[in-house]
Amino acid sequence: MRMHILYIDAQRLGKPGKVTLVMLRSRIDNATQLSRFFLPAKGIFMKKILALTIGMVAVIGLAACSTPQPTSPTSAQQGSMNDTSALQAYHWTLSTVTSKDQPAAAAPTAGDGKPLGLDFSSQRLSVNGLCNLLSGSYALAGDRMDVSQIVSTLKACPDSQLMRYEQDIGQRLPTVSNWNVDTSTASPTLVLTFEDGTQWTLQGEATAATLYGGEPERIFLEVAPQRVACSHPLIPDYQCLHVREITYDERGIKTGAGDWRYYYDGIQGYEHQAGVRNILRINRYTRENPPADASSTVDILDMVVESETTAAQ
Repeated sequence: MRMHILYIDAQRLGKPGKVTLVMLRSRIDNATQLSRFFLPAKGIFMKKILALTIGMVAVIGLAACSTPQPTSPTSAQQGSMNDTSALQAYHWTLSTVTSKDQPAAAAPTAGDGKPLGLDFSSQRLSVNGLCNLLSGSYALAGDRMDVSQIVSTLKACPDSQLMRYEQDIGQRLPTVSNWNVDTSTASPTLVLTFEDGTQWTLQGEATAATLYGGEPERIFLEVAPQRVACSHPLIPDYQCLHVREITYDERGIKTGAGDWRYYYDGIQGYEHQAGVRNILRINRYTRENPPADASSTVDILDMVVESETTAAQ
């Protein structure tokens, strides 16, 4: 994958001195892709913005297939080790929002009813459940949390209310101040407190790494636009995905493709649309003691690398 920065444009959002919106336009092969990220405005110069932009491109590069391992905690840090691990062990779904001196209220949802979700991994924060995908950096110091460099894709979205909500999320996340995880109940809870006293309460669902253990194998699968008839031992007239494995070098340049084959199982997080060809980045986990009629591996969608709508066959 080749990526070239064409321009950077900055403008101020919200209250003066609070947040700057930085726009990044890049080229990935023949497709133009826009990104944006929010930064504290005070004391920022364009040299620093450019440095952060280049760093952001490096983080989201296609070849970034491994994550750094956390260092061993000292005895002083040992008490917070479980909480820190729990933060990364769950997918967090926003359930209630409590403004200062106000009762808790149900969290807003997207137009399709999908709630806001947060994932924490190796100092990276991912936000889903909006029109665009948001991500950023986070750092912890005891019960303090600092979120910065919120970056977003710029997909055109028809729902103007959702777009405003999305922009509000991008501006609010850098104002988070404290966090607390409670794993003492069957449903773990994360509470984020913001500088203005607002609190978010999020419910946890175990991640694939928590469920299956260990680090996944990273693979790339190309999914053909149409399902194909295949012989399933339990389901008559079954239609399989048609897939082949794609390989890339360390620069993200495609180097080869395997043979097409039937794919009987589902890919968690992926919903196939007829007539759309995709290349998917997959995290593949090994399942211990799988049932007799189940695969020994579990494939989970990490990201869509390429997507192309094809002519009807």
